[in-house]
Amino acid sequence: MGQKTQPFGFRLGITEAHRSRWYAPKALYGELLVEDEKIRRYLDKRLNRKPPSAAVSDIHIERTREELKVVIKTARPGLVIGPKGAEVDRMTEELQYMTGRKVAISIIEVKNPDLDPQLAAEAVAEQLVKRVAFRRAAKMRAEAIMAAGALGVKVTMSGRLGGAEMSRRLDIKFGSLPLSTLQARIEYGFAEARTTYGVIGIKVWIYKGMYTTERTEEESNAAGGRARARGRK
Repeated sequence: MGQKTQPFGFRLGITEAHRSRWYAPKALYGELLVEDEKIRRYLDKRLNRKPPSAAVSDIHIERTREELKVVIKTARPGLVIGPKGAEVDRMTEELQYMTGRKVAISIIEVKNPDLDPQLAAEAVAEQLVKRVAFRRAAKMRAEAIMAAGALGVKVTMSGRLGGAEMSRRLDIKFGSLPLSTLQARIEYGFAEARTTYGVIGIKVWIYKGMYTTERTEEESNAAGGRARARGRK
């Protein structure tokens, strides 16, 4: 049996933070969880599924007793904000009507879209819908990610590739990808290409290096003391 696990869930609480940050009593927990999913689906449909795409890669939700804060990570902040902030104001009003709570939207720009796995998967999916050759689409995207400074990348697509009768799978991998190392900063994205002959799933893993842990002053002094003691021996 394959021992696969979701890369984000595997690192959650260790090197990755939660995408929904709030606390609720047992009676309210289910309701707020469903509300989070509705907010994410609404924003994804509005910003990513209608042209022009705003290239939203992630949505974080924070709740306080009075306010619901939505953090949108996007490669095209201008499209999300709109002229003089009109688009953000409209979305805020609609989310307030949907949830019945006070809503604040903040936007974070994705500086390097080529190093974002979700945007990379969406880009491959868009090319497949436009009938670009699947091998070429995957290889070009993987090469662009490596050129942007990644240490390793893997692109997997599965489904009726090229309109074949039987579904199959294609894997393209460059560089190193230590999936089972928790200190490795591996980001993951998934998208679906809805083609005329069926749905094709695209997964992208990007390895950006190790998380560095800075030693405290006490630990450094202790290490220095042990080294000096070894030197005296």
